[in-house]
Amino acid sequence: MRYAAALFAVGLAALAQTPNCSLVPGWTQQGPERSYASDNLFEYMDGNAEGYLIYRFQKMVGVNCQSGGDTIVFDVSEMADFESAYGIFSANRDRRLPMEKLGAAGQIVPRRATFVKDKYYVEISITRDAPDVLRAFCLAIEKKIAGRTDPPETIAWFPAAKLEPESVRLVPESVLGLRLLKRGYIAQYDYGKAFIIAEVSPEAAAEVMKKLRTRIGETKPATVADEAFEATDRYLGRLCFFRKGRYIAGFAGLAEGQDAIALGAVLATRIP
Repeated sequence: MRYAAALFAVGLAALAQTPNCSLVPGWTQQGPERSYASDNLFEYMDGNAEGYLIYRFQKMVGVNCQSGGDTIVFDVSEMADFESAYGIFSANRDRRLPMEKLGAAGQIVPRRATFVKDKYYVEISITRDAPDVLRAFCLAIEKKIAGRTDPPETIAWFPAAKLEPESVRLVPESVLGLRLLKRGYIAQYDYGKAFIIAEVSPEAAAEVMKKLRTRIGETKPATVADEAFEATDRYLGRLCFFRKGRYIAGFAGLAEGQDAIALGAVLATRIP
């Protein structure tokens, strides 16, 4: 009985994340439901599939909905974790336009709506300007999806002064173009870029710092957190990288007149 109840609960949870045209009155499903996994997403996304796979895409379920002459394309993607779902949302949002309170974050423009809640990334598009219709669908399915609605904690660690609005995003690989910095957050300031990545342990982070010194070359030790260095790199410009526990963070591409070590020290105090 307990096993059957557990299976039933899992089934209900899966159903909650399934796009449904009847969520909004007057809309009906057009054609069959579609479903894709990582090995066949390219059949649906064509050249854009890689943009999902790098964010640890697991699967997608979608439907087309119709009302009169209007058609909606309604897709829900499941990523490996919340951070990845937030990452793909932040990569695809339009920073020039306002955000909406939908799940952890959302955006609605005249013909397209996206939002993230827990490990799910929801996308809805319509064939004409109809933000109210898009909002109605978003609100309806957002209520059915359980899970996390607060943004990643790391976002709040970046200092707010001179931070470009909505610029913080998850980079799924090669942060700052460095393969050693595998996955982390980056923020744009009017004087340069800041980043924060998490390694599995302080020891692993210390090893990465060692390799970074070798990769960049001609580094100068700095007194920030557990260890740090500053340098001027051909591609990254003036920079200061530091380690605090298992976190590696810092600034790069700094404008003339900016104190790299002072900026690094401020960022270090905000990382737990």
